[in-house]
Amino acid sequence: MRQKMEFVMVRLLVKLLGSLPRPAARWAGARIGLAVYAAVPRLRRVGRENLALAFPAKSPAERERILRGMYRGLGRQLAEFCRMSGYTLEQASRFVRYQGLEHYLDGRRRGKGVLVLTGHIGAWELSSFYHSLAGYPMSMVIRRLDNPLVDALVNAIRCQHGNRVLHKDDFARGLIGAMRTGETVGVLMDTNMTPPQGVFVDFFGRAACTAAGVARLALRTGAAVLPGFLVWEAAEGRYVLHFLPELQLVSTGDDDRDAIANTQLLTRTLEEIIRRYPEQWLWVHRRWKTRPPGEPPLS
Repeated sequence: MRQKMEFVMVRLLVKLLGSLPRPAARWAGARIGLAVYAAVPRLRRVGRENLALAFPAKSPAERERILRGMYRGLGRQLAEFCRMSGYTLEQASRFVRYQGLEHYLDGRRRGKGVLVLTGHIGAWELSSFYHSLAGYPMSMVIRRLDNPLVDALVNAIRCQHGNRVLHKDDFARGLIGAMRTGETVGVLMDTNMTPPQGVFVDFFGRAACTAAGVARLALRTGAAVLPGFLVWEAAEGRYVLHFLPELQLVSTGDDDRDAIANTQLLTRTLEEIIRRYPEQWLWVHRRWKTRPPGEPPLS
Protein backbone atom coordinates (compact mmCIF):
# COMPACT_ATOMS: atom_id res chain seq x y z
CA MET A 1 0.00 0.00 0.00
CA ARG A 2 2.81 2.42 0.89
CA GLN A 3 4.53 1.84 -2.44
CA LYS A 4 1.29 2.45 -4.33
CA MET A 5 0.73 5.69 -2.44
CA GLU A 6 4.27 6.84 -3.22
CA PHE A 7 3.73 5.99 -6.87
CA VAL A 8 0.47 7.94 -7.02
CA MET A 9 2.11 10.97 -5.41
CA VAL A 10 5.09 10.87 -7.79
CA ARG A 11 2.83 10.47 -10.82
CA LEU A 12 0.69 13.42 -9.68
CA LEU A 13 3.80 15.54 -9.20
CA VAL A 14 5.02 14.64 -12.70
CA LYS A 15 1.65 15.57 -14.16
CA LEU A 16 1.40 18.80 -12.16
CA LEU A 17 4.86 20.16 -12.94
CA GLY A 18 4.67 18.75 -16.44
CA SER A 19 1.51 20.73 -17.15
CA LEU A 20 3.00 24.09 -16.14
CA PRO A 21 4.80 26.42 -18.53
CA ARG A 22 8.53 25.87 -18.19
CA PRO A 23 9.32 29.13 -16.30
CA ALA A 24 6.52 28.43 -13.81
CA ALA A 25 7.60 24.80 -13.40
CA ARG A 26 11.21 25.82 -12.72
CA TRP A 27 10.05 28.44 -10.19
CA ALA A 28 7.86 25.87 -8.44
CA GLY A 29 10.70 23.33 -8.52
CA ALA A 30 13.08 25.78 -6.87
CA ARG A 31 10.52 26.42 -4.13
CA ILE A 32 10.15 22.67 -3.59
CA GLY A 33 13.92 22.37 -3.31
CA LEU A 34 14.10 25.08 -0.65
CA ALA A 35 11.20 23.48 1.21
CA VAL A 36 13.18 20.23 1.40
CA TYR A 37 16.20 22.21 2.60
CA ALA A 38 14.10 23.57 5.46
CA ALA A 39 12.25 20.35 6.26
CA VAL A 40 15.03 17.73 6.35
CA PRO A 41 17.71 18.73 8.88
CA ARG A 42 19.65 15.45 8.47
CA LEU A 43 20.45 16.26 4.84
CA ARG A 44 21.35 19.84 5.72
CA ARG A 45 23.80 18.53 8.29
CA VAL A 46 25.44 16.15 5.78
CA GLY A 47 25.69 18.93 3.21
CA ARG A 48 27.29 21.33 5.68
CA GLU A 49 29.77 18.70 6.85
CA ASN A 50 30.76 17.82 3.27
CA LEU A 51 31.20 21.45 2.29
CA ALA A 52 33.36 22.07 5.36
CA LEU A 53 35.54 19.10 4.35
CA ALA A 54 35.82 20.22 0.73
CA PHE A 55 36.13 23.99 1.25
CA PRO A 56 37.65 24.63 4.69
CA ALA A 57 38.84 28.09 3.59
CA LYS A 58 35.34 29.29 2.73
CA SER A 59 33.26 31.00 5.38
CA PRO A 60 30.18 29.27 6.81
CA ALA A 61 28.06 31.86 5.00
CA GLU A 62 29.69 31.04 1.65
CA ARG A 63 29.18 27.32 2.19
CA GLU A 64 25.55 27.87 3.17
CA ARG A 65 24.99 29.86 -0.02
CA ILE A 66 26.36 26.92 -2.02
CA LEU A 67 24.13 24.48 -0.16
CA ARG A 68 20.97 26.53 -0.70
CA GLY A 69 21.90 26.93 -4.36
CA MET A 70 22.21 23.17 -4.65
CA TYR A 71 18.69 22.69 -3.27
CA ARG A 72 17.27 25.24 -5.70
CA GLY A 73 19.05 23.48 -8.55
CA LEU A 74 17.72 20.08 -7.52
CA GLY A 75 14.21 21.50 -7.50
CA ARG A 76 14.66 22.93 -10.97
CA GLN A 77 15.99 19.58 -12.17
CA LEU A 78 12.85 17.95 -10.75
CA ALA A 79 10.78 20.36 -12.83
CA GLU A 80 12.79 19.61 -15.97
CA PHE A 81 12.41 15.87 -15.37
CA CYS A 82 8.65 16.17 -14.99
CA ARG A 83 8.39 18.14 -18.24
CA MET A 84 11.01 16.50 -20.44
CA SER A 85 8.91 13.63 -21.80
CA GLY A 86 7.05 16.28 -23.79
CA TYR A 87 10.13 17.98 -25.20
CA THR A 88 10.96 17.90 -28.88
CA LEU A 89 14.54 18.50 -30.03
CA GLU A 90 13.54 21.91 -31.36
CA GLN A 91 11.99 22.90 -28.03
CA ALA A 92 14.83 21.59 -25.88
CA SER A 93 17.49 23.18 -28.09
CA ARG A 94 16.15 26.59 -27.11
CA PHE A 95 17.53 26.13 -23.60
CA VAL A 96 20.22 23.44 -24.08
CA ARG A 97 23.30 23.60 -26.30
CA TYR A 98 26.34 21.42 -26.82
CA GLN A 99 29.90 22.40 -26.03
CA GLY A 100 32.56 20.00 -27.34
CA LEU A 101 30.28 17.51 -29.09
CA GLU A 102 33.17 16.82 -31.46
CA HIS A 103 35.06 15.15 -28.61
CA TYR A 104 32.21 12.69 -28.13
CA LEU A 105 31.93 12.01 -31.86
CA ASP A 106 35.70 11.44 -32.14
CA GLY A 107 35.54 8.85 -29.36
CA ARG A 108 32.54 7.13 -30.89
CA ARG A 109 34.19 6.84 -34.32
CA ARG A 110 36.88 4.59 -32.85
CA GLY A 111 34.22 1.90 -32.53
CA LYS A 112 35.36 0.52 -29.18
CA GLY A 113 32.66 2.19 -27.14
CA VAL A 114 32.51 5.40 -25.15
CA LEU A 115 32.43 5.67 -21.36
CA VAL A 116 31.06 9.07 -20.37
CA LEU A 117 32.49 10.08 -17.01
CA THR A 118 29.90 12.06 -15.13
CA GLY A 119 28.41 12.63 -11.69
CA HIS A 120 25.48 14.05 -9.79
CA ILE A 121 26.13 17.54 -11.08
CA GLY A 122 23.87 19.96 -12.87
CA ALA A 123 20.84 18.43 -14.57
CA TRP A 124 22.18 14.91 -14.97
CA GLU A 125 18.79 13.41 -15.88
CA LEU A 126 18.20 15.99 -18.60
CA SER A 127 21.73 15.39 -19.87
CA SER A 128 21.24 11.83 -21.09
CA PHE A 129 17.67 12.58 -22.19
CA TYR A 130 18.74 15.50 -24.38
CA HIS A 131 21.62 13.47 -25.83
CA SER A 132 19.17 10.74 -26.87
CA LEU A 133 16.73 13.33 -28.22
CA ALA A 134 19.55 14.65 -30.42
CA GLY A 135 20.02 11.17 -31.88
CA TYR A 136 22.71 9.77 -29.57
CA PRO A 137 21.01 7.25 -27.25
CA MET A 138 23.13 5.79 -24.50
CA SER A 139 23.05 3.36 -21.62
CA MET A 140 23.15 4.59 -18.04
CA VAL A 141 24.49 2.76 -15.00
CA ILE A 142 22.03 3.44 -12.17
CA ARG A 143 20.85 2.00 -8.89
CA ARG A 144 17.33 0.59 -8.78
CA LEU A 145 14.91 2.78 -6.85
CA ASP A 146 13.50 1.17 -3.73
CA ASN A 147 9.94 1.50 -5.03
CA PRO A 148 9.63 -0.65 -8.20
CA LEU A 149 6.55 1.26 -9.38
CA VAL A 150 8.37 4.59 -9.21
CA ASP A 151 11.47 2.96 -10.73
CA ALA A 152 9.45 1.84 -13.76
CA LEU A 153 7.88 5.28 -14.17
CA VAL A 154 11.21 7.07 -13.99
CA ASN A 155 12.90 4.65 -16.39
CA ALA A 156 10.08 4.99 -18.91
CA ILE A 157 10.82 8.73 -19.09
CA ARG A 158 14.59 8.22 -19.19
CA CYS A 159 14.38 5.71 -22.03
CA GLN A 160 11.74 7.40 -24.17
CA HIS A 161 14.17 8.10 -27.02
CA GLY A 162 16.31 4.98 -27.01
CA ASN A 163 18.30 5.21 -23.81
CA ARG A 164 18.86 2.00 -21.88
CA VAL A 165 19.26 1.35 -18.16
CA LEU A 166 22.05 -0.83 -16.78
CA HIS A 167 21.42 -1.60 -13.14
CA LYS A 168 24.38 -1.59 -10.77
CA ASP A 169 23.69 -5.14 -9.62
CA ASP A 170 24.52 -6.41 -13.14
CA PHE A 171 26.45 -3.54 -14.65
CA ALA A 172 29.79 -5.32 -15.30
CA ARG A 173 28.33 -7.73 -17.83
CA GLY A 174 26.23 -4.95 -19.36
CA LEU A 175 29.21 -2.61 -19.69
CA ILE A 176 31.38 -5.22 -21.36
CA GLY A 177 28.62 -6.06 -23.82
CA ALA A 178 28.03 -2.39 -24.60
CA MET A 179 31.71 -1.73 -25.26
CA ARG A 180 31.97 -4.75 -27.57
CA THR A 181 29.23 -3.27 -29.76
CA GLY A 182 30.65 0.27 -29.69
CA GLU A 183 27.88 1.76 -27.56
CA THR A 184 27.96 4.73 -25.19
CA VAL A 185 27.53 4.29 -21.45
CA GLY A 186 27.24 7.07 -18.89
CA VAL A 187 28.66 6.32 -15.46
CA LEU A 188 27.99 8.38 -12.33
CA MET A 189 31.34 8.00 -10.59
CA ASP A 190 30.94 10.30 -7.60
CA THR A 191 29.29 8.04 -5.02
CA ASN A 192 30.75 6.36 -1.95
CA MET A 193 31.82 2.74 -2.44
CA THR A 194 33.17 -0.04 -0.26
CA PRO A 195 36.09 -2.41 -0.88
CA PRO A 196 36.80 -4.49 -2.88
CA GLN A 197 34.76 -2.71 -5.60
CA GLY A 198 36.15 0.63 -4.44
CA VAL A 199 39.72 1.87 -4.02
CA PHE A 200 40.84 4.89 -2.01
CA VAL A 201 41.89 7.94 -4.01
CA ASP A 202 42.16 11.62 -3.21
CA PHE A 203 38.99 13.70 -3.54
CA PHE A 204 39.10 17.29 -2.25
CA GLY A 205 42.21 16.42 -0.24
CA ARG A 206 40.72 13.41 1.55
CA ALA A 207 40.69 9.68 0.84
CA ALA A 208 37.42 8.66 -0.82
CA CYS A 209 36.47 5.08 -1.65
CA THR A 210 35.74 5.16 -5.37
CA ALA A 211 34.59 2.60 -7.95
CA ALA A 212 37.57 1.24 -9.88
CA GLY A 213 35.56 -0.79 -12.39
CA VAL A 214 35.37 1.95 -14.99
CA ALA A 215 39.15 2.34 -15.10
CA ARG A 216 39.67 -1.43 -15.33
CA LEU A 217 37.06 -1.82 -18.04
CA ALA A 218 38.42 1.06 -20.12
CA LEU A 219 41.88 -0.49 -20.28
CA ARG A 220 40.45 -3.94 -20.97
CA THR A 221 38.26 -2.80 -23.88
CA GLY A 222 40.07 0.23 -25.27
CA ALA A 223 36.94 2.33 -24.82
CA ALA A 224 37.23 6.10 -25.00
CA VAL A 225 36.71 7.78 -21.62
CA LEU A 226 35.62 11.40 -21.66
CA PRO A 227 33.89 13.70 -19.19
CA GLY A 228 30.35 14.73 -20.02
CA PHE A 229 28.05 16.89 -17.89
CA LEU A 230 25.16 19.31 -18.31
CA VAL A 231 25.20 22.41 -16.13
CA TRP A 232 23.22 25.63 -15.90
CA GLU A 233 25.23 28.54 -17.28
CA ALA A 234 23.69 31.58 -15.61
CA ALA A 235 25.40 34.04 -17.94
CA GLU A 236 23.65 32.43 -20.91
CA GLY A 237 20.38 31.62 -19.17
CA ARG A 238 20.46 28.04 -20.44
CA TYR A 239 22.03 24.63 -19.96
CA VAL A 240 25.26 23.61 -21.67
CA LEU A 241 26.02 19.95 -22.30
CA HIS A 242 29.81 19.79 -22.09
CA PHE A 243 31.97 17.04 -23.54
CA LEU A 244 35.65 17.41 -22.66
CA PRO A 245 38.53 15.81 -24.58
CA GLU A 246 39.17 12.10 -24.12
CA LEU A 247 41.21 11.29 -21.01
CA GLN A 248 44.56 9.59 -21.57
CA LEU A 249 44.72 6.63 -19.20
CA VAL A 250 47.87 5.12 -17.70
CA SER A 251 48.73 1.64 -18.99
CA THR A 252 51.88 0.06 -17.52
CA GLY A 253 50.78 -3.57 -17.45
CA ASP A 254 50.32 -3.60 -13.68
CA ASP A 255 46.53 -3.92 -13.54
CA ASP A 256 46.06 -2.99 -9.89
CA ARG A 257 48.37 0.01 -9.93
CA ASP A 258 46.88 1.21 -13.22
CA ALA A 259 43.36 0.87 -11.79
CA ILE A 260 44.26 3.10 -8.84
CA ALA A 261 46.13 5.65 -10.98
CA ASN A 262 43.34 5.92 -13.51
CA THR A 263 40.61 6.02 -10.88
CA GLN A 264 42.53 8.94 -9.36
CA LEU A 265 42.62 10.63 -12.78
CA LEU A 266 38.87 10.24 -13.23
CA THR A 267 38.16 11.45 -9.69
CA ARG A 268 40.45 14.46 -10.04
CA THR A 269 38.67 15.36 -13.29
CA LEU A 270 35.30 15.27 -11.53
CA GLU A 271 36.67 17.38 -8.68
CA GLU A 272 37.82 20.04 -11.13
CA ILE A 273 34.32 20.18 -12.63
CA ILE A 274 32.69 20.40 -9.19
CA ARG A 275 35.03 23.21 -8.18
CA ARG A 276 33.87 25.14 -11.27
CA TYR A 277 30.18 24.59 -10.40
CA PRO A 278 30.01 23.99 -6.62
CA GLU A 279 26.33 24.93 -6.33
CA GLN A 280 25.41 22.24 -8.84
CA TRP A 281 26.88 19.16 -7.14
CA LEU A 282 24.98 16.83 -4.77
CA TRP A 283 26.59 17.73 -1.44
CA VAL A 284 24.04 15.80 0.63
CA HIS A 285 25.50 12.39 -0.31
CA ARG A 286 27.92 10.92 2.26
CA ARG A 287 30.80 10.75 -0.19
CA TRP A 288 33.51 10.14 2.45
CA LYS A 289 31.53 7.64 4.54
CA THR A 290 33.86 4.66 3.92
CA ARG A 291 37.21 5.19 5.59
CA PRO A 292 40.57 3.47 5.10
CA PRO A 293 41.30 0.70 7.64
CA GLY A 294 42.03 2.14 11.08
CA GLU A 295 40.87 5.65 10.20
CA PRO A 296 37.97 7.06 12.27
CA PRO A 297 34.77 8.44 10.68
CA LEU A 298 34.99 11.99 9.40
CA SER A 299 31.66 12.92 11.02
